[in-house]
Amino acid sequence: MLVAALALLLQLSTAIAIDSAVGQSIADGVFPGAVVVVGTANRIILARGYGHYTWASTSSVPDPDKGMFDLASLTKVVATTPAAMLLVQAGRLDLDRPVQEYLPDFVGDGKAQVTVRHLLEHRSGLRAFLPLNERASSPEEAKQLVLAEPLRHPPGTVVEYSDLNAMLLGWVVEQAAQEPLDRFVEDRLYARLGMGLTMYRPPASMRANMLPVGLWRGHAIAGEVHDQNAMRLGGVSGHAGLYSTGSDLARYAQALLLAGRGAQGTRVFREGVVAHFTRRGAGNRALGWEMRDTTTGDNAGQLLSDAAYGHTGYTGTSIWIDPNLDLFVIVLTNRVFSPRTGNSIIKLKRLRGRVADAAVRLRQEVCGSPVSGSDPCQ
Repeated sequence: MLVAALALLLQLSTAIAIDSAVGQSIADGVFPGAVVVVGTANRIILARGYGHYTWASTSSVPDPDKGMFDLASLTKVVATTPAAMLLVQAGRLDLDRPVQEYLPDFVGDGKAQVTVRHLLEHRSGLRAFLPLNERASSPEEAKQLVLAEPLRHPPGTVVEYSDLNAMLLGWVVEQAAQEPLDRFVEDRLYARLGMGLTMYRPPASMRANMLPVGLWRGHAIAGEVHDQNAMRLGGVSGHAGLYSTGSDLARYAQALLLAGRGAQGTRVFREGVVAHFTRRGAGNRALGWEMRDTTTGDNAGQLLSDAAYGHTGYTGTSIWIDPNLDLFVIVLTNRVFSPRTGNSIIKLKRLRGRVADAAVRLRQEVCGSPVSGSDPCQ
């Protein structure tokens, strides 16, 4: 009886440590609202909302089940990368074929050597960013600017994280799937995993559930994608534009931990495809995903294993998945909504690391070791 009481006390203290860390970030003005979800392949250990949608205490408290966040660059690994996975396992996409074979307008010096794999690894040689919202007046004009952009490095020689890679990959997916990216992932992935609040361009009827990402003349703006390049591309892009909730992202993370099966046993990905896309490659990159940087505690902490993979988003979102520890950690915030402190992104990175480390301890206290053979969470 005493042992059980002590175990419960430890669990509560670790959960309180997460509550305290997030609460302090809100008090410090890093973001007004957040959701944290921690779990294993078969169990949600913690799912909580913090703060409010805006700095007004009368605004809603974020709900892991209902609060919809602008995912920003998490779009790359929650839409574009899994779409590529689905097409690879269907034999409709070859990672080692030149991008030019899918997008004939992608021409220029060295571009014939750029493969789909290079896009996923961020080794295409393209620059990181283009201000499409300033240089283009339509989605088609913006697309042509990206297709025409010259390489800065020979393909395969330099790892440079680039939104342009993800944009191109989104168009490659559309060509291979022969349907729009948003429709493909909503039908083939989100519907099958029960991710009913994960979507591009959510309708106005859902705006009450969306955490705002900006202010316009004193009014909170929600439902308009924060990334201006995604906006110029019509709201649907391979690099940004997706919205989701903490609970939906947990379903996705659990499917990856279950080697491609949803919670109800629905197989979405083949086990070998999941392993291939989440294996460490060049630098800290996998295919689409980022691997944990073992040189710093920022973003992913110091206790996740070397096999942990994840991604972050500029609006204040992140997801980390550790197959060795059977653990995922989701932190969603609306950091870009009128932060009340300088260096909010640096402070958020540190918070993510603290939450990730606390999540590892919480999993150990609730479930024991994932390799013990007597893990109640498996």
